[in-house]
Amino acid sequence: MTARMDNPSLVVPGALQPLLDLTEVIGRTGVPKTTLDLVRLRVSEINGRVYTFPEEQAGAWDARLPRVSGWRTESCFDEAERHALEMAEAVTLMSDPQDMASDEVWEKSAQYYTDEQLGALVMHIGLVNLWNRVNVATRQDDAAWR
Repeated sequence: MTARMDNPSLVVPGALQPLLDLTEVIGRTGVPKTTLDLVRLRVSEINGRVYTFPEEQAGAWDARLPRVSGWRTESCFDEAERHALEMAEAVTLMSDPQDMASDEVWEKSAQYYTDEQLGALVMHIGLVNLWNRVNVATRQDDAAWR
């Protein structure tokens, strides 16, 4: 499929840097980078974005990433990661906007993350959804992981 245009974050003057700045701020809240990577991948999977994991870069990424879609049954994810992934699904799917991130989902995550970290997770989920929607709408190619 051919891209409809160059990525809007590059076409719209001044758009890219604030998105990169927000990513940097989120990364400084204490949510582990590996958790943010897991959430990024799961949100992208839900949105139909596909990542490849080149074998020659195996040491450059978490080997659990290709297993993230099965996080509920895979034993390699800890409880904090599971709750972050559950939050990612709840916020991304939005099947019931009145209760898309239920109190139960929120309270489980709050056992493992501070308010600042929960805020960062929610913003990260939103930002990944933004990137996914921009990329899908403009038919940007799927990417290799990192």
